Amino acid sequence: MTTLHADTLPSAGARSASGSRKATVACALGNALEMYDFTIYSFFAVVIAKNFFPAQSEMASLLMSLTTFGVGFLMRPVGAMVIGRFADRHGRKAALSLTIGLMTLGTAMIAFAPTYHQIGLAGTLVLVLGRLAQGFSAGGEIGTASVFLMESSSTAMRCRNVSWQAASQGYAAMVGAGIGLLLTSALSTEDLNSWGWRIPFMLGLLIGPVGWYIRRCLPETLEAEPSNQRGHWRDQIDLRHTLLAIGLMASATIGMYLFIFYMPAYLTTTLGYPQRSALAIACVASACLAVITPLAGRFADRHILRKKLLAWTITLPVVLAWPAFYLLSLSTDLLLAMFVVAMLVLPGCIGSGAFFAMIMEAFPKERRALGTAVSYSFGVTLFGGFSPLIATWLTGALDNPQAPALYLLVGGAISLACLAVFPENPGRE
Repeated sequence: MTTLHADTLPSAGARSASGSRKATVACALGNALEMYDFTIYSFFAVVIAKNFFPAQSEMASLLMSLTTFGVGFLMRPVGAMVIGRFADRHGRKAALSLTIGLMTLGTAMIAFAPTYHQIGLAGTLVLVLGRLAQGFSAGGEIGTASVFLMESSSTAMRCRNVSWQAASQGYAAMVGAGIGLLLTSALSTEDLNSWGWRIPFMLGLLIGPVGWYIRRCLPETLEAEPSNQRGHWRDQIDLRHTLLAIGLMASATIGMYLFIFYMPAYLTTTLGYPQRSALAIACVASACLAVITPLAGRFADRHILRKKLLAWTITLPVVLAWPAFYLLSLSTDLLLAMFVVAMLVLPGCIGSGAFFAMIMEAFPKERRALGTAVSYSFGVTLFGGFSPLIATWLTGALDNPQAPALYLLVGGAISLACLAVFPENPGRE
């Protein structure tokens, strides 16, 4: 029999670090799978508009399609309140398993929805209901996943761990844009409009069970007493911190949805870029979010106070937006557009880990999932979900391709005002 000496066994810290890494990878992967299902709609908004929202003009058809994209965000606050409270009462693991099941259901409805030309408005209704189911799921997903990532890491690695929530969204968007680029290259326009657009949604159905299995294997991070979670959900919310966090979300959310999810439709319909070029640019923006965010999270962990970093990362995109949109309108040069979009996305990537850590540290652990989910979902719904619609409307109303920068300017002003009074609780358990 072999005798194991103490010095041959892994230390408690090593086991803890290993467990934290496994939990981070599992949660981030599940989050990426779910966000893939939610975001691929944006990359095919133009094609979906032709199939489900026929109109006299291409712009009117696109506006209706983008409205449906935004409708999915209307359910996010509802999902945040229901699933966020569920996570605080029954644990993060159970909530994360629930969200991926609901997301798979919504994706299935979109993947197999009959078009308007096949059964009329009933087909459009199925599409909208699918987006509502996806929105309900996403409302509880982001907050709960972020809280899990924070609680499964040590204080010294908090920003880096939390940054994987945003990075996983970057990977999801990159895969979605990559699949879109592949399909537009391999299929004719007729085939893409007829049936090819359904392929990314069907792929989302295939990976849904994988994400559910991964989440069943996650450890639980909540050890709350049931008595702490009794009463109405309104009694569990810190209204002041929640409202400030919603305002803080404005700049980052508008920037993300303008520069990543709206950009393909903007470049093709407003500036005349080829569809393939627009999706390639979206791939670059998503890659920045996926790669830069965790690296910047390491840097943020070395600087406990978050506000100074966030002041810069909120201000820079606002300052750069107008000249950036102007440069994009000068030509359809692919390399120039890639560089411009990457510069717009970069500040948000750098501040992401510190941003989410500061928001979650404002809430006590027993109410953290609900507070974070409500703050995030209301912020994204108010400022992000309808960003493509508002940007498209501004561009048409002002007859100026730089008009979307005005919306980001308003969001930046709101976020900086909220940042000035937002509390800092670095290292809060």
